[in-house]
Amino acid sequence: MTTALITGATAGIGAAFARRLAGQGHNLVLVARDTERLRDQATELHDRHGIEATVLTADLSRDAGIAAVEERLRDRDHPVELLVNNAGFGNKGRYLEVPLDDELAMLKVHCEAVLRLTSAAAAGMRERGRGGIVNVASVAAFVPRGTYGASKAWVVQFTQGAAKDLAGSGVRLMALCPGFVRTEFHQRAGMGTGNIPGWMWLDVDKLVTAALADLARGRTVSVPDARYKALMGLVKVTPRGLLGDMTSRTGRKYGPK
Repeated sequence: MTTALITGATAGIGAAFARRLAGQGHNLVLVARDTERLRDQATELHDRHGIEATVLTADLSRDAGIAAVEERLRDRDHPVELLVNNAGFGNKGRYLEVPLDDELAMLKVHCEAVLRLTSAAAAGMRERGRGGIVNVASVAAFVPRGTYGASKAWVVQFTQGAAKDLAGSGVRLMALCPGFVRTEFHQRAGMGTGNIPGWMWLDVDKLVTAALADLARGRTVSVPDARYKALMGLVKVTPRGLLGDMTSRTGRKYGPK
């Protein structure tokens, strides 16, 4: 049985990955900050699917938390064959309305942690000649919309570049770029979602199914829904200046408040 490590595993996209991978027979290493929720989740997945699920409590906005996960990923005796870098959060407010420390914490989780954990996992995977890494980004990566989008744009660019450098090694890397998903993300950030149109919401389990299929196909970027694929097609042909004006207006109208 292979082992998958998932960060931000207790809710939302991370929890959906855990359910799907456990159902496919993968052992799991579940990473998050809440030890009690991790233990409850591990017990449920073990009882339901008969897999081994271990917990690793770590705050990826701290060096010690990142280092703890790096150490597990470098364990050659208990290798991780699939890494899902899912941990992340949003900050409520526009640029200069958000405290700088909160912005820096976001960059720590979305960029530094992704870089360090991807590097720790990929080194062993390359030695073994196999492995997969999913770095969860966002469709916000493709539009000029604040620090969150900028950090996710970094995830996409980094993942695509690393995938090219590791081509032929047996290691697959993919940036997953979902749109709005009904998770705890907005609630934790104190953002309301009542003004977001219903058609923009994605089913988290369908999203994970599509993402794993795209990883198996060898894609380096996954936008797992036809609606958002169409929107991203429009984004590509829209001049950047006009796109910035449009996303600013759209964000004020439909974005979380």
